[in-house]
Amino acid sequence: MRPWTATIAALLWLFPAGVSAQTLLVGVAAPLSGPSEILGKQIEAGASLAAEANGAEIKTVDDACTADGGAAAARNFAAAKVSVVVGFLCTDAIEAALPILKDAGIPVITIGVRTESLTDRRAKTGWPVYRLGPRGDDERNAVATILTKLWQKELFAIVDDGTIYGREIAETLRAAAEQARLKPVFVDTFRPQLDNQIGLIGRLKKSGATHVFAGGDGDDIAIMGRDAGKLDAGMTFAGGENMRTPPGDVPYAAGTLMIAPPEWVDVADPKVLEAFAAKSIIPEGYALPAYAAVEIARAAVAAAETSGKPLAEMLTAHDFTTAIGPVRFDEKGDLSQNPYRAFRFDGTRFVPFETQ
Repeated sequence: MRPWTATIAALLWLFPAGVSAQTLLVGVAAPLSGPSEILGKQIEAGASLAAEANGAEIKTVDDACTADGGAAAARNFAAAKVSVVVGFLCTDAIEAALPILKDAGIPVITIGVRTESLTDRRAKTGWPVYRLGPRGDDERNAVATILTKLWQKELFAIVDDGTIYGREIAETLRAAAEQARLKPVFVDTFRPQLDNQIGLIGRLKKSGATHVFAGGDGDDIAIMGRDAGKLDAGMTFAGGENMRTPPGDVPYAAGTLMIAPPEWVDVADPKVLEAFAAKSIIPEGYALPAYAAVEIARAAVAAAETSGKPLAEMLTAHDFTTAIGPVRFDEKGDLSQNPYRAFRFDGTRFVPFETQ
């Protein structure tokens, strides 16, 4: 256990839930109107439950997922003198809010904004933002890292659906493979949303590929797996987070790999899940990350008050124990570890796949 981890754990023991010299006020920025309202409600529910469990209060403001909404929310939080703001799902809202919150000395823990420049520009902007979720490039970097290691002795192919998403993730894997002195036996672009992919599978089989990464939608990858089975091609398919969608008409083939973050409910603290159930709150979407963000805010504020050091310093490069597992932010404010992992379809669901 690192020294500050022990310190933060001790602080949480000294200040149990409901006991504090001054009640912590946490701002919660969430889209509570418009098309993202359902996601905003998840944030509000998770943050509210965490505040109740940790002796804090929250001030929730609708950021509307717009620049105007984000700026208005920031002014509201500054006037209320909140200690930390958690939430934000939209780039426009948080980028408009951060200059105001920076001037007010209020750090932000965002749980949904993936825009890479948000933290990459930290040295220039000085924005006190911490990202409790993936960066935009985490997925393709994880695909490249995991599959070049997993398939280093396999005959593999890389295909994509021609979209920006598909091409970027496929190209990142291809470049990483080349750097690792690995060469795919087949690289191509496929036509998405077809009833079958027999033609593609035929070309893949002719190339000798036994493992195939497809940059595209889950439905297309499921169809590839089905058609490979029909042609007795003996192929293992892999894809990215796009595979985490409700089941389609064609199920995934057993053994199909998915590179994605874990489902938070699968790794969450059972006692926290019981608390959600007691309040009849479904721990889906952003509810558990919002809960964890409030936990981090409380621990960091306690550490800052005790040490006399700036809150931002307490949020940087220190370990936090949360409802969704250990969390650590790096010097830029990103998660210190890429949250994407490999999962294997067992015929019913995706389960963690050991890649060592």
